[in-house]
Amino acid sequence: MQKINPSLTGLFVLMKHIPNIFTLSNLLFGCLALVAVLMPGLTELTDEQGQVFLALPEQMAWASLFVGIAAVIDFLDGFVARLLKVPSEMGKQLDSLADVVSFGVVPGMMIFQFLRYSFAQQPEGLSINYLWLLPAFIFPCAGAYRLARFNIDTQQTHGFKGVPIPAAGILIAAFPLIQLYTPYTWVQQLLANHWFWYAVVATISALMVSTLPMLALKFKQPSWRTLWPFIVLVVVAVLAGWLLGWLSVPVTFVVYIILSLFHQST
Repeated sequence: MQKINPSLTGLFVLMKHIPNIFTLSNLLFGCLALVAVLMPGLTELTDEQGQVFLALPEQMAWASLFVGIAAVIDFLDGFVARLLKVPSEMGKQLDSLADVVSFGVVPGMMIFQFLRYSFAQQPEGLSINYLWLLPAFIFPCAGAYRLARFNIDTQQTHGFKGVPIPAAGILIAAFPLIQLYTPYTWVQQLLANHWFWYAVVATISALMVSTLPMLALKFKQPSWRTLWPFIVLVVVAVLAGWLLGWLSVPVTFVVYIILSLFHQST
């Protein structure tokens, strides 16, 4: 029997773990994002009239950046696994564990901070009962449920059931950037309204745990019928980004939902 070259064996083992290294990098940036969300909390600022007001820290924008990097890595780990032909059950489970932090826990904490920010606009708002802030954590719970169901569902090979947690997480991660850079007063007021955040949590969490058919970048046989929704989505994202800045993220998310439902019904 011919002996296997030890160097080739080591190379195979290394290649097998390359996708896992990408996945762990996703988790790393999720942890960095979590630190950015938590420090230093709400910040006291003084306007031109000398009045003190509370604002979200600019570190929240760094959290958004880290979530964006985690999303890119999340896409690449699966691509690398298929490219190297080393997909594994461990990699699948590891990916879900990383996703629940980067796109579940971190956005949940962002919502928590936005809720604190919204209540802080009211008299004695900082002493609000924490029960009013707990709905923020419905989001990561819904995301974890969505991931667990995906892992045991063998039918989600060319599409998704329910909104994937990375898409939901990216949506929430865009709001700190929207709050920081939007020129629209009505948007600022909306983000300072706790009822808006309760509606966001309820809607996005429901979409994640639902079984609604959603588009996925998985093509068995690429054709115009399978590709046109993604072409439309890219065009909308580019145009919205040019016209609306970071507001393009929620606009693109809504269009993604509409295209998914329309495409599956045709």
